[in-house]
Amino acid sequence: MRDTLDVISGKWKLPILGALLFGKKRFKELEREIPKITARMLSKELRDLEINQLVTRTVYDTKPVTVEYEMTPYGRSLDRVLEELKELGHSAPEENYPQEMKAGKMQVNKSSYKPS
Repeated sequence: MRDTLDVISGKWKLPILGALLFGKKRFKELEREIPKITARMLSKELRDLEINQLVTRTVYDTKPVTVEYEMTPYGRSLDRVLEELKELGHSAPEENYPQEMKAGKMQVNKSSYKPS
């Protein structure tokens, strides 16, 4: 379990994998789909996911060069886990939110909030 958490840890890997759940994506498509990620960070995270064999990178000999990313069959083994995490985020009971959030003083993306 620890190995799996190490492979998918960090702020950006789960959003990248979530975006790739629906099929192949080009680099720019991923960049547009994941708010606030920089091109440099996206490139680094995709490289890490590729090294861990969760994602494949395909380069097409076109002008300009086209690069597509997609989940490998091994990466697809995380489909259920990703769906459950998404569902957990959507079903988090509001009584678990911090007082600041309840009072409207703090905004947290519900899908990324983790109750303590």
